[in-house]
Amino acid sequence: MLPRSGDVLHVTRAASVQFLRPIMFRVIRVLDWPTYDGWLWLDGYELNAAGDAVNRRSIFVQQEGLGHVQAAPAPRQHTVRTARRPVVRTPVRVG
Repeated sequence: MLPRSGDVLHVTRAASVQFLRPIMFRVIRVLDWPTYDGWLWLDGYELNAAGDAVNRRSIFVQQEGLGHVQAAPAPRQHTVRTARRPVVRTPVRVG
């Protein structure tokens, strides 16, 4: 499954040899740059142990090697707004 904005991923050496030390990564977006089959460019933030963003990065990884830690929340449904009531305006005395 393709990562979505907001997903937190565990990126290890299975995703790319550059990750000898695994990192936690929160996805901002999947970039649409041309790649090899099965590879992705991800834009996002490297997270520390507390889950705080410490470094913004773009990484080149194999989709098969990514581990999902936390999925992004489901998008909210758009609500239908009812017709607005007109605002009653009254004259204001100045001075």
